[in-house]
Amino acid sequence: MTTTFDLIENHPFLVGLDPSALKRLAVWGHEVEFDAGSRIFVEGGPAERFWLICDGQVQLDLHMPGPGTAVIESLTAGEVLGWSWLFPPYLWQFGAAATTKTLAVEFDSYSVRRLCDAEPALGYQLMQRFTRVVVQRLQATRIRLLDLYGSP
Repeated sequence: MTTTFDLIENHPFLVGLDPSALKRLAVWGHEVEFDAGSRIFVEGGPAERFWLICDGQVQLDLHMPGPGTAVIESLTAGEVLGWSWLFPPYLWQFGAAATTKTLAVEFDSYSVRRLCDAEPALGYQLMQRFTRVVVQRLQATRIRLLDLYGSP
């Protein structure tokens, strides 16, 4: 039987974390599957979880005046989904939907924040990793907006 620890110990997002820290983090995660077409979360909704994608594909989208919903980025195995749980008011900045059947490890954000507060060294390592994700997502959004609204 595959455990949460088994799923996350070699996940690229967590590579380099101490195995004992991974075990403490694994306590707050569990395996989930999303069918193709499933809405995982909506922009502006409560951000109470995050996911490590193990298999499949998820698209991040953003509601835009005029063109409607724009796909910002596609995420696949080895990537993390969700960072809005880190910052009050804990609301999703984007929406997300599975485009293929997707296997992920889902984490309870409240419990992970408590773990990070109790273990500042682990919290700092996770914050560094999530900050890289935030910057990358903002760059992807900028590029997508230039594609939509840039000069011809």
